[in-house]
Amino acid sequence: MSFLSRIMVVKSKAHFSAGGNNHPGDLSIPFQGTRKKSSNQARSRVAIVIVSFAAVYCVIGGRLVQYGLAKPDTVSSIGRADNLMASRPDILDRNGEILATDIRTVSLYAEPHKIVDADEAVEQLSTVLPNLNVAEIYNKLKSKSRFQWLRRQLTPKQQSEILALGIPGIGFRPEKRRFYPGGATASHIVGHVNVDNRGIAGMERWIDNQGLADLAAIGMTSDAKLEPVKLSIDLRVQNILRDVVVDAMEKFKSLAAGGVVMDVKTGEILAMVSYPDYDPNKPADGAKEGWMNRMSNGTFEMGSTFKSFTTAMALDSGKVTLKDSFDARFPIRIGGFTIKDFHGKHRVLTVPEIFQYSSNIGTAKMADIVGIAGHKEFLTRIGLLSKMQTELPEVKTPSQPREWKKINSITISFGHGVSTTPLQTAVAGAALLNGGHLIEPTFLPRTAQEAEAASTTVIKKSTSDDMRFLFRWNAVNGSGKNARVPGYNVGGKTGTADKVVNGRYSNAANFNAFLAGFPIDDPRYVVLTFIDEPKTDKGNGAALAGNTAAPMVRDIISRSAPLLGVEPKFGEDGSALLVSY
Repeated sequence: MSFLSRIMVVKSKAHFSAGGNNHPGDLSIPFQGTRKKSSNQARSRVAIVIVSFAAVYCVIGGRLVQYGLAKPDTVSSIGRADNLMASRPDILDRNGEILATDIRTVSLYAEPHKIVDADEAVEQLSTVLPNLNVAEIYNKLKSKSRFQWLRRQLTPKQQSEILALGIPGIGFRPEKRRFYPGGATASHIVGHVNVDNRGIAGMERWIDNQGLADLAAIGMTSDAKLEPVKLSIDLRVQNILRDVVVDAMEKFKSLAAGGVVMDVKTGEILAMVSYPDYDPNKPADGAKEGWMNRMSNGTFEMGSTFKSFTTAMALDSGKVTLKDSFDARFPIRIGGFTIKDFHGKHRVLTVPEIFQYSSNIGTAKMADIVGIAGHKEFLTRIGLLSKMQTELPEVKTPSQPREWKKINSITISFGHGVSTTPLQTAVAGAALLNGGHLIEPTFLPRTAQEAEAASTTVIKKSTSDDMRFLFRWNAVNGSGKNARVPGYNVGGKTGTADKVVNGRYSNAANFNAFLAGFPIDDPRYVVLTFIDEPKTDKGNGAALAGNTAAPMVRDIISRSAPLLGVEPKFGEDGSALLVSY
């Protein structure tokens, strides 16, 4: 067949296939089979896609369940968010002023396994946090852990600037930060918390010890607002007391100073200061000296303020009266020691004169009449030899001789040989003035009825009356003159104790104190001040308690008495008060 003939045959077949009427069904069968096969394949592909998506979502869901059920320490080193956000109760003064409260903040953390470039991350963070420890942060970012704290409690500005850096693997956790509006004003009373908002000093620690810390440990705390804790502190008086203490320390270039104002009828502490102190908002800055609460956690030989207790002991024993006299002409020599008076009168002294002139000889002879056993028992009874009970955790136990001998009793009678806390001395002093009732001090509000139920009678009322007379006598005629405030009838006793230097008592280094009550005819408050190693340009005599600690009491009472509701009484003088005795 020729080439042309072949072409004609092909065309003829093509014409028949495209539109001819001869058996069209014979050629459509293969095309129908092809369409059916393609449809089945499409359905298979859709099914495969559906199954694939389902499998992916199942894997994702399974991982989410796995993370949700994982133990916290397998994901991060911190607790649940509700623990971090747990609130602490506000701390208020007796008038409702805020002493401590919570504020919201955030902390910076890293997930090292997500950090792309540790060097770059550290470099970027340093632009916002210039004091960052580069080496420490770099090691954290390169560690194999899944969580690392980088910086706790950022400011909003720092958070915003770090967010703008856009560093992968860096995040923020919400937290609470404790804020103290008054700064250092009441630092040793209120205390402070650590970076985890747990109380570690002062009333903050006391709050945790009441059960808050245990609840937080088991995850029972929440972000709910807690009932505030009201203290007995009067922030106005607290501020005045701190002003006076700081001024005195700077004026006399002393090592430390402090004071307390206490309600003699309830034992409530209205104000208490130990200086140097610290700002609880930045507690680390005061770690060297400021953390030491010398009022309750420091023990000192309180010097001649102890003569108040020796005299009260002698009067309460019934073996001595205010009308008795003692020979103070000659020093007492015992055990290789010589006991003499600082400003000796070298004559027989009455009991009021012994108190007025602060006679070591006369006081020692009164203690000798009572005896060693009676002396130790009385100081124990009045709370000066045992650890004081109060809410503050920082309370030190007094020190005393292991074995009391006659020489010990003699020196302790005028304030050497027993070391106790200034707050404890004030509490015992209140018992001398309030009718003879020893009341444990409290930093919480307490009613007169509650105080009466908790009090212990330690001396006779007649002894307390005599001691009020002697306190007023000393303020009018003795070393307490510089503590007087017109109209407020102040009474008190000075104490100038030589400090031990290189194993020996030195008259060049004093610990001065003044114990006072006002109004002394019917005392409402006890005030005690101390100043450690005061210095003056006028010689050592000018650095005695009458010239240093007593004026502090005067300034405290003159400024705070009107705020405490004590009305001045003018027209009274010392002699008018003495006539009634």
